Amino acid sequence: MESKEPSRVQKNERTSFFHKLRTIKYDYWLIAILILAAFLYAWNIWEAGEANNFYTAAIVSMTKSFKNFWYASFDPAGFITVDKPPVALWFMTISAKIFGVHGWSVVLPSILFGIGSVYLIYNMVAKKFGRIPARISALIMTLTPIVVADSRTNNMDATLVFFLLLSFWFVQKAVTNKQQRYLWIGFALIGFSFNIKMLQAFMVLPALYLYYWIAAEFNWKKKLAHLSIATICLAVFTLIWPLSVDMTNANSRPYEGGSETNSALELAFGYNGTERLLGQTTGTGGAFPGMGSSSKKSSKSMTPPSGTKKSSSKSSTNAPTPPSGSSTKKSASGNPPAKPSGSKKGNAPTMPTGSKNGGPGSSKNGGGAGTGGAGGGAFNIGTAGPFRLLQKELGPRISWLMLLAVFGVISSYAYFRGSKMKKWYALNAQRKELWLWLGWLVPVAGFFSVASFFHPYYTIMLAPAMAVLAGVGIYTMIKQWREKSLWAMLLPISILSTSILQAWYLTDYYPTLAWVLLIAGIIISLPLFVLPWIAIKLKNKRIWPIAALIIVMLAPTWWSLTPTLAGSSDGIPSAGPSLLSSMGGGGMGNSQVDSTLLKYLEKHQGNAEYLFATDDSSTAAPYIIKTGKAVMAMGGFNGTDKAITLKQFKKLVKEGKLKYYYSGGKTGGSNTEIVNWIKKHAKKVTLSNSTTQTNNSSSVTVSTKSKTSAEAPTGQAPSGTNPASSSKSTPPAKPSGSKSGAPSGQPSGTKPSGTKPSGTKPSGTKAPTGKKKLTKAQLKKMKKSNKTGAPSMGTGGGMGGPGQSGTLYDLSSIYK
Repeated sequence: MESKEPSRVQKNERTSFFHKLRTIKYDYWLIAILILAAFLYAWNIWEAGEANNFYTAAIVSMTKSFKNFWYASFDPAGFITVDKPPVALWFMTISAKIFGVHGWSVVLPSILFGIGSVYLIYNMVAKKFGRIPARISALIMTLTPIVVADSRTNNMDATLVFFLLLSFWFVQKAVTNKQQRYLWIGFALIGFSFNIKMLQAFMVLPALYLYYWIAAEFNWKKKLAHLSIATICLAVFTLIWPLSVDMTNANSRPYEGGSETNSALELAFGYNGTERLLGQTTGTGGAFPGMGSSSKKSSKSMTPPSGTKKSSSKSSTNAPTPPSGSSTKKSASGNPPAKPSGSKKGNAPTMPTGSKNGGPGSSKNGGGAGTGGAGGGAFNIGTAGPFRLLQKELGPRISWLMLLAVFGVISSYAYFRGSKMKKWYALNAQRKELWLWLGWLVPVAGFFSVASFFHPYYTIMLAPAMAVLAGVGIYTMIKQWREKSLWAMLLPISILSTSILQAWYLTDYYPTLAWVLLIAGIIISLPLFVLPWIAIKLKNKRIWPIAALIIVMLAPTWWSLTPTLAGSSDGIPSAGPSLLSSMGGGGMGNSQVDSTLLKYLEKHQGNAEYLFATDDSSTAAPYIIKTGKAVMAMGGFNGTDKAITLKQFKKLVKEGKLKYYYSGGKTGGSNTEIVNWIKKHAKKVTLSNSTTQTNNSSSVTVSTKSKTSAEAPTGQAPSGTNPASSSKSTPPAKPSGSKSGAPSGQPSGTKPSGTKPSGTKPSGTKAPTGKKKLTKAQLKKMKKSNKTGAPSMGTGGGMGGPGQSGTLYDLSSIYK
């Protein structure tokens, strides 16, 4: 009998579990919203290509060893890390370890965390405000364009938002259940989130302190004690990883990418901390070809206002220029590279003025930086000020329903005033929840309104608070309208103002539809204004508010669909109609591996530890992803990290660990001493422009570099041609439109793409004869090749070397 007793208990437990499952009241609206989120975030993701190849290369490297996994090493040899903490990449690496390294597998965690964020918002709102506001809030979160775009990439933002929401969920549970352990877990999760994207996680900390202080039913002494312990938990989980890095001997770990002193804490509070607010002064000194932008005031350079000196007028002639034939699509596609050509001690190149029709430098389409802004296209963050988030540069990503959130706060704060509350500012359970979400929204919106440098896709940080306040606010505004409250006019005012704002956003893409939306907004607002004063009963008149909500949801829904329909998974996530008309990704995405170069390197690598060394990670990343072999990015992400000295570099060469250096598509890095030494002593390898997959020995020639031979600028000798002759000191490339000087990314002595080169034709190719209309089949093939690894900006553009012009140097003969 005793032996049968446990089985009975287990059977009863199983019965109880299934009974609970059967008795759960499912919210089918929530299920539908989660299915919609899964569709938007995951559809076509199997065409992600390399996603953000900077992080994908790190994921490949992190699957190689636990050391690489712990430090988030960019390369398999553990030379340098990415410029972010490792936690988000840990989830992606685990996914890649299970399913293999694919574009979809490294993005899968972001998709799941994005869907999880939608559910957490529903769960938190439903507890305090009911199911209807929870459904609206979850739907708004799902249909926020930048949430869709971020959830389709292997960037960290969707992961960060999920864990921040999870920390809020635990703190809310601590208040509801009066159990402090949940409070400590919540604050520990903020520390955990710090190791996803550093100080960005702390932007919501004021909300948690404020909420627990006003909502917890304890005396002030106990609250102080609880929050003190919670702060200790926060500190422990914040510092455990960066201290483990900084306390490890520098020779026993990779260099901390993005930092100046090889310190994770310095990276957190400097490059990834205060410099985001005040303007980047480190890590942005390098320039990639194609990084053109203009300011709204053309006299301003792209240099962030951080106390650095502006480039002189002379330096403006040295700016890298966009490649000939670069796309003139609107900036929402996010085609420029991921980090702006900022300044490092005042030496940043000044960008050329903008183009006319929405090109990279067009102020119309977000080409230039406003006051306190960073550069064009993917770097355009508008003009600093209280209305920055509503400007066209950021608004179409995040602010379609921001006015509903603003008016919704006023409405809900008035609506949730209990009849027993003597003072208008007194707090009840619902008002305390409103302060929780206001505590999230206000500091984050304040940061984005004044900060000098951030990427537009960071604005996903606003999405949860905006969704909740708008969702609850819509519910209370409709309630007040139907009850003919004193606040009844908030609903028509918010609908009309939102329609006007959305119509303004639409004008750049759909001028006719902008007028249609505006007129529809006015028409639907009129009865909302009038009916409370002329109708006897409004309780059954639901059609007008519902129709109004449908109208204001149409445009953001379409914007949210564009990344899904385009199958985009960009390094710089964005949403907008230009994704449907452009073939390229959003910078830092897919790059083509030069098969001739790769075969030569693999054939001659021998026992060398590194396949080759190069200036920056964008040149190295595709080769790491393709081969799984170590490629040294001497200057880290942007080519500006001082991760290795000339003495250390010489030692690697002398020991045979490094045999080749490839200079590809990048100028202005921090390793000029090493590069100059290489060019002085190494042999230059000239590879023929072979389009075949075979590597005949005759297709590779090696010539000794003489002291008087000309040097092509870094990254300018295309594969398949000899560098053109020039003076020993090659002048920098001039801006587009200058009469002399090759554009950045073009070989010296040749004309930009689209004109006949003045030098010798590459073998096996024909000189261009002008524009040629492509067939639909060719266009489709080009689009497909872009998704699977083709460069998105032509020779000399985009993020650098692979598939771009470059020069290979043989280092092995230096010490022979």
